Amino acid sequence: MISLAAASTTLPLESTQQAIGYPSLFLLVLVGALVPVVPTGALVSSAAVVAFHQTAPFALALVFVVGALAAFLGDVALYWLGRRGMRSRSGSRWLARIRDRAPEDRLAQAQQKLDDHGVAVLTLSRLLPAGRVPVMLACLMARMPLRDFARGDAPACLAWAATYQLIGILGGSLFPKPWEGVVAAVVLTLAVSSVPGVWRRMRGPAAS
Repeated sequence: MISLAAASTTLPLESTQQAIGYPSLFLLVLVGALVPVVPTGALVSSAAVVAFHQTAPFALALVFVVGALAAFLGDVALYWLGRRGMRSRSGSRWLARIRDRAPEDRLAQAQQKLDDHGVAVLTLSRLLPAGRVPVMLACLMARMPLRDFARGDAPACLAWAATYQLIGILGGSLFPKPWEGVVAAVVLTLAVSSVPGVWRRMRGPAAS
C-alpha cells in the first residue's frame, strides 16, 4: 500500500518535471550555443542526473535528443549570423565581439587543424572546452558553406551530448539523491571547462 501511494505521488511529480524540464533544457542549451558564456555541458549533465533517478523509460534518451538538437540548432544559427556578419557593417561588430572570445593562438591552431582535417575537426572542437568558438571562426574565415558546416556539426553535437550525459549518469549513479548528483556533475563539468584557461596561464610565463 505504501509503495502504491509513493508511486502515485512520484508519477505526477515526474510528469511535471518533464513538462518543464525538457523545454527549459532546450531553450537554455540553445541560448548557450548562441551566447558562449552559458555552461551548456553542465546543463545537460544536470538534466541527465535528474533523468537517471526517474522511472520514465525514455527520460535519458530525451535528454540526449533535446540537448543535441538544441546545440546543433544553436551552432547553425550562430554560424549563419557569423556569415551575415562578414557581409554587413553591424554584423561585423557582432562578429568582432565573438572573436574577442577566441585567443589568437587558439584561432591559429583551429585554422591549421581545419586545413589538415576539414569538417572532422568540428567534433573535437565540441568536446574540448573553449574549442568551439575558435573552430567556428576558422570555418567562417575559410568561408565554409553553411551546408558543409551543418554536416560536420551534427555528429559533433551528438558526441558532445553523449559525453556530458555520461558525466551526469556517473554523478547520478554515485549519489542516492538527485541534488547530490547534480552538484557533482556541475562541479566536474566546470572543472573540466576551466582546464584550458589554467593551462594557458601556466604556459604564459614559460612561453615568454
